Amino acid sequence: MTNTLTRIASTALALALIPTAAVAQQMVHSSHAGHEMQAMDASADDVAGAEKALKAYRTALEARDAQAMRALFAENSAIFENGKAEGSFANYMEHHLGPELDAIVSFTFSDPTLTVTRMGHMAYGYETYGYRIELSDGRMIERDGVATSVLAHDAEEWRIVQYHSSSRAPRN
Repeated sequence: MTNTLTRIASTALALALIPTAAVAQQMVHSSHAGHEMQAMDASADDVAGAEKALKAYRTALEARDAQAMRALFAENSAIFENGKAEGSFANYMEHHLGPELDAIVSFTFSDPTLTVTRMGHMAYGYETYGYRIELSDGRMIERDGVATSVLAHDAEEWRIVQYHSSSRAPRN
């Protein structure tokens, strides 16, 4: 008897739900218009602006131009370098990179590669490069490096919101 009552209740519930699904398919959904993704223009696959921002960062590093570097990063950015979370770019500049810039006489990149993919108002990139740093005390540092970046297009331009780099001594 219990099995029969359970089957009747299950069947009644299933039959009651069928019209709901059918009605939902026939509903006018124009009230959801504000939720639609806005159509991307023909430049949706254009990555030139994001590439320009990443190249500008490399150029600013070579020039040791802290102000130019700051302008490329979003205020709420996140920096990761060689296994360490550095915080925002402002924090990274104040506590890590900034003090290093004072000791650098020359910073040059070699053989850079850059691949950027755009996804709407976001883009991600990855880079490979070599670099050579000459310090004021005469030491030379040579490394092979890689970086991954996430960029967002704000009201003005592309800005780096996350940057992760690592390096190692060159291997032959």
